[in-house]
Amino acid sequence: MTFEEESAGTGADTPAPDGGAGRAVRIGNASGFYGDRLSGFDEMVAAGVDVITGDYLAELTMLILARQKQQDPTLGYAKTFLTQLGRSLDRVVAAGTRVVANAGGMNPAGLAAALRDLAAERDVDLDIAYVDGDDLTDSAQALGLGSPLAANAYLGGWGITEALRRGAQIVVTGRVTDAAVITGAAAWFHAWGRTDYDRLAGAMAAGHVIECGMQATGGNFAFFEEITDLLRPGFPIAEISADGDSVITKPAGTGGAVTAETVLSQLLYEIAGARYPGPDATLRLDSLSLAADGPDRVRISGAIGEAPPPDLKVSVTEIGGFRQQLTFPLVGLRIAEKAELIARQYAHGLEQSGLPSPERMEWFLARTDHPDAATEETAAARLTLVARDPNPKVVGRAFANLAVEFALGSIPGFFTDGPPADATVYGRFRPGFVPQRVPAHTAHLADGSELRIPPPDEALALAPTELDTRSAGAAAPETAVRPSPAAPDGVTLALGELFGARSGDKGATANVGVWARSAAGWEWLRTELTIDRLRELLPEAAALPITRVELANLRAVNFVIEDILGEGVAYGARFDPQAKGLGEWLRSRHVSVPRRLAAQRGLHPEPLPHEPPTRTAERLGNAQ
Repeated sequence: MTFEEESAGTGADTPAPDGGAGRAVRIGNASGFYGDRLSGFDEMVAAGVDVITGDYLAELTMLILARQKQQDPTLGYAKTFLTQLGRSLDRVVAAGTRVVANAGGMNPAGLAAALRDLAAERDVDLDIAYVDGDDLTDSAQALGLGSPLAANAYLGGWGITEALRRGAQIVVTGRVTDAAVITGAAAWFHAWGRTDYDRLAGAMAAGHVIECGMQATGGNFAFFEEITDLLRPGFPIAEISADGDSVITKPAGTGGAVTAETVLSQLLYEIAGARYPGPDATLRLDSLSLAADGPDRVRISGAIGEAPPPDLKVSVTEIGGFRQQLTFPLVGLRIAEKAELIARQYAHGLEQSGLPSPERMEWFLARTDHPDAATEETAAARLTLVARDPNPKVVGRAFANLAVEFALGSIPGFFTDGPPADATVYGRFRPGFVPQRVPAHTAHLADGSELRIPPPDEALALAPTELDTRSAGAAAPETAVRPSPAAPDGVTLALGELFGARSGDKGATANVGVWARSAAGWEWLRTELTIDRLRELLPEAAALPITRVELANLRAVNFVIEDILGEGVAYGARFDPQAKGLGEWLRSRHVSVPRRLAAQRGLHPEPLPHEPPTRTAERLGNAQ
């Protein structure tokens, strides 16, 4: 049975609650990652949402689940989803709430089977469907993707939509885009078509905001001190209208806050240029407007969508090798000299031991020490050795034991962070691409039938806009501390006293989105925070290619820094392997701003510019 045959009308369709028009669909997120708090489903059922969604997959999660399935073919899915749903199952069934989650990971069929067993144990009638076709592991070599542990295409939401149309109450998927669980549900509820790009783009924006859960309700927010109750933020809800506009909110009485800035900061999370691509549509981020819509309610409007790109991104996950990490706390005086001696002693010990040298060895010295410190820990710096090799024995316990051998003949106050240990495996992530037609995108229904989801009929190659600027790497600056040239009326302060930021990872790259809290701040930000200036403020990125885009409607600039994360989060290239704190480091750097701008410290943010949604490409100019 094909998608086209079913779409022609067989009488099997379950009509959407609003018949394609009328009220907004209320979609709540109950999980932002594999390991989120278990009460999320309870909270969303209590809030009376139409659809509960959950995001369980990330690059590191796919590595974990792939290894699980390798060891046990019945596993490979997010087991906590069963626990979460099980807590609320009776209420979900009674209320008729739909549930859509990507918790299937590497084995959506296995999760669907486990859910059917759970329903049988509880003696409840539950229509369960699953969506797959994303797993390209077996054909990876033929597709030019090598021989990875796992290769998964990022599918869109139409398999979800069709499963819901056929009456499924629970839909679990493999690797779909993070926003697809939201767009698939919205397209079902409002009976959207494949070319309703503006509407789909609006749902993509809402989905991007809520898919990381509490990050939309005050979690990881730059100005966290302004949120009065951050002990236990509520999970977010997106009320998506038939035209694609949405309101982001949260259940009444829960902690956290939904403001234009909490929504804005999440919009900037893990993005690249002005075009935000998905398998079903491409969202123009520069078309969005945000406006308050009441307490803990923010409206996202004006989304302009384009046809999706012709290719799908593929998550290619590999075992990169084995890793050993040793940390030497260095206390007191002459920190640099102590670090240099330990590094030389280790190299000498390795040479004398006859052990093979690791493929890669890196030393990092973090100057966390303070002069005249009141505690020993605050008087200490940390020297870290990271060694990697394809052979676990090369960086195993014998390699680590070298630090013990010179322990009594080294620096004063020598000690390490723990005894020698075995090497640990590390993963490698790299993106790949395949044509949209390659994955066998399929919805498997409760009655055993299958619906094949065809690729889109039209596609638009992804291209930069005139807002996107890319610069190759530059020479590292001479000094790590280089404040802005002070104007005659300038004031030097930390960037974060006036500007917010949010950062995150995508494979080897990291993004840092920075936003201004006022019109005056925006004029300074767009003029002063150039790519060259970012390199000065973040010396670790100085030699790397960087792309910059301005999003005037959001008073924000976004930077994408290539190769700063090595081979992805599982590789552990930095002590902050997912670049979560990169934005906060940037906010801590000192800059010089005009005195009139510095006077805005501590003031409430000004409302963002807001235009009535016209949804015409003329608003964006000729932006190919």
